[in-house]
Amino acid sequence: MTREAIAPLPQPDTADGTPRRIGVEIELAGLTEKQIAQLAAQNLGGTARRTSGNDWEVAQSAIGRLQIYLDIFLRKETDSAFKEIGLKIGREVIPVEIVTEPLDRKGLLQLSDFIALLRREGAKGTGQSLLFGFGLHLNPAIASAQDRDIVRPLLAYALIEEWMRELHPIERTRELLPFTAPYPKKLIAELARLGPNASLEAVIQTYRAATLSRNHGLDMLPIFTHLRPDLIAPEQGKGGTVSPRPAFHFRLPDCRIDDEDWSLDTEWRRWWRVEAIAADTELLSDLCREWLAAKEGLTLLGDKWVARCDAVLDGAGLL
Repeated sequence: MTREAIAPLPQPDTADGTPRRIGVEIELAGLTEKQIAQLAAQNLGGTARRTSGNDWEVAQSAIGRLQIYLDIFLRKETDSAFKEIGLKIGREVIPVEIVTEPLDRKGLLQLSDFIALLRREGAKGTGQSLLFGFGLHLNPAIASAQDRDIVRPLLAYALIEEWMRELHPIERTRELLPFTAPYPKKLIAELARLGPNASLEAVIQTYRAATLSRNHGLDMLPIFTHLRPDLIAPEQGKGGTVSPRPAFHFRLPDCRIDDEDWSLDTEWRRWWRVEAIAADTELLSDLCREWLAAKEGLTLLGDKWVARCDAVLDGAGLL
């Protein structure tokens, strides 16, 4: 199926009728923080300035504020010889990260053009080195705080995660790193049994019993701690501090910025498919039954879930 670039989500608006916005985090090498900030100001407008140490920001660009920094804990340390040595070594393996404000579709398209510019200027992605494990994180705002708008996208992702990793694999380097670990099979099974109409409370309790790690392809802890801190507190997350917010934290996508066949839309399509499945309750229920039959039943499907999932999604026009 041919789709326009950065296709609108099946639920494009929030409950109050405003467009859902998506924050983006881009990890890359090959360019310094200063170079990226200056390129952004030249091409997106706004003012580039150093904020602290080697951290930069671009204020009032066409897509709002951009933060640009080396993604390493040392950047927040007091200036010292140890910090400088650590940052110098870190540049060999640690990405520069660009963090955007939440963007509407127009902003995502403008960001996509800027990413293409960075490629032309020498930006490097995760495929350039065995030491690079760079990602592109998407943070789509939830459509509403209703149970279904949280539960169904999570369920859709859990059911097709293995299929996405098999048919649309992430770079091997990122697969070996701990930051995008697959969901535990037990969690997927419990979610499938709960189904699309499960309560958010039941889903949070199930998720919590299976994992409190932030290092999954879809990290749900920001949403859970935002909506139900009584069930999961921010300090209980493992793998980094949880910042509660009403947005999915989709960590699975790669940043293959040096590949001319890759774009922001390449990774956007992964999330678009998750939400398209979530919007079709009948399809979601079918996938629950198929997954349980393939993984836990005594059918002839055996371990052929990926092939079966491929057939189901093809039949639904979602390939």
